[in-house]
Amino acid sequence: MAEKTIVSSGLGHLFMTVFVFNFANFMVVPAITDVTMAALCPGEDECSLAIYLTGVQQAITGMGSLVMMPLIGNLSDNYGRKVMLTLPMLLTTLPLVILAYSMERNFFFAYYALKTLTSMICEGTVLCLAHAYVADNVAVPRRASAFGILSGVSSCSFVFGNLSTRFLPNTASVFQVSAAVAMVSVVYMRIFLPESSMDAAIIAASLKEETVNECLLEKGSTNNHRPFRSTPSLHDSISLLRSSWTFSQAAIVAFFSSLGELGLYSALLYYLKAEFHFNKDQFADLLIINGIAGIISQMVLMPLLARVINEEKILAIGLVFNCVHMFLYSVAWSSWVIYFAATFQVLAIFAGPSLRSIVSKQVGPTEQGKAQGCITGLCSFASIVSPLIFSPLTALFLSDNAPFVFPGFSLVCAAFSVMIAFIQSLMIRAPHAVPDSKVDDSVPVEP
Repeated sequence: MAEKTIVSSGLGHLFMTVFVFNFANFMVVPAITDVTMAALCPGEDECSLAIYLTGVQQAITGMGSLVMMPLIGNLSDNYGRKVMLTLPMLLTTLPLVILAYSMERNFFFAYYALKTLTSMICEGTVLCLAHAYVADNVAVPRRASAFGILSGVSSCSFVFGNLSTRFLPNTASVFQVSAAVAMVSVVYMRIFLPESSMDAAIIAASLKEETVNECLLEKGSTNNHRPFRSTPSLHDSISLLRSSWTFSQAAIVAFFSSLGELGLYSALLYYLKAEFHFNKDQFADLLIINGIAGIISQMVLMPLLARVINEEKILAIGLVFNCVHMFLYSVAWSSWVIYFAATFQVLAIFAGPSLRSIVSKQVGPTEQGKAQGCITGLCSFASIVSPLIFSPLTALFLSDNAPFVFPGFSLVCAAFSVMIAFIQSLMIRAPHAVPDSKVDDSVPVEP
């Protein structure tokens, strides 16, 4: 049963915003491979150009996100989560509109260019700010469950987005519906989502630092202005990483797990297209299985486990099962093995929310956005490195020039990267949570 702080009005609207936004973006995942192949290599099931272009887009996106995520996270600490959500949600809609209008070759390249530019700002932003919003409004002991529910909401949108793609009549209609729903998500967020209730925590922390008396604290709590903090520099990010050994270990885990996962997702669809001749509908079926596994995991299993197992153990469980399901993909000898491997997401998806929970406990209430932005920035750095490694490997081992026959070799390498993250996760000890002003669970979230 969800905790009462988790089902407050503000978090309810946040979850709906995340659901609708992700629903729109997940719809296009099963279709974009076919669109890319049709534009670049019509009539073929293997296309090295498509793999390399996808890798280049991922690397450029990662370079932009590496700079933007810590900045956006820090700005959201200053100006609020809702304000900083508006721009990336609007920009994400624009590339979808292009393919909703036409999927001809020239329009595809326009989509590719605009998607690359907007993703430099938008990729991961909504997730980063959503985690910061949850951290603002949920007490420390309950954050692991709250982050799990947020991830479960994303899994729900993943399932429904891919399910709708499965039953839409053609690829063009997928992008038309996706663009319309993305616009709806922006409108919903602006109308219904309240600003995060972070004022009290930030003001209290500021007043504590100034060692004012209780009267001044009472007076300060009515002040609506947040203390100004400068935008982050590279030195600030390094200082944050050095502020806690647990934070540094979590950052290493975040990098290597993201490196492996990005390698998997950049290669998997092209691998399935080349080896098993998957199309839009089969991609959607596979992704639906992944999503349903994620829903079961995050909405049912993780809230239960979080009460009896600490986040470090949950993180390790998630990472080891992530390795197993990647390895099964790489050695699949039939399409049923692919679907079976997808069910391992029930446990593999534990890693993300537990890692975010560990990170949130290492900083105070005034730095949640900065901390989540720092971790997201490291994941973005992994997205720069990942295509440099996995795009050439995928293209080589799917071609006729492979040094040996092993089409899934790049997926094995991705699993090895996650294994490094798993080994590092075993070294993380129970973190000392930074005191948080939200110790009274009876205080409701301001609508």
